[in-house]
Amino acid sequence: MAERLDDAAVDAAVAAGDWQRVDGSLVLDRSFKNFEEAWAFASQVAAAAEAADHHPDILAHGWNKVRVTLSTHSAGGITQLDLDLASVIGAIEL
Repeated sequence: MAERLDDAAVDAAVAAGDWQRVDGSLVLDRSFKNFEEAWAFASQVAAAAEAADHHPDILAHGWNKVRVTLSTHSAGGITQLDLDLASVIGAIEL
């Protein structure tokens, strides 16, 4: 089982990116120019999650927004699995 990371490690990992630490999870909010782009991004996140066998919560809301929330439930917080998948998701460009 993956081990939960301490707050300092998580803060250091997300300091320079678009991810935020919110209530024991990593959260990414993205806005797109239209619904189709938002949905395409969500689909690419789903494909990355399947490849990693680590599945975030994906929320498509409004007409052009997607929120991705990562945590490792079995560890009770953020693990290296989450940081690794966050890096892959963060690199998705449309």
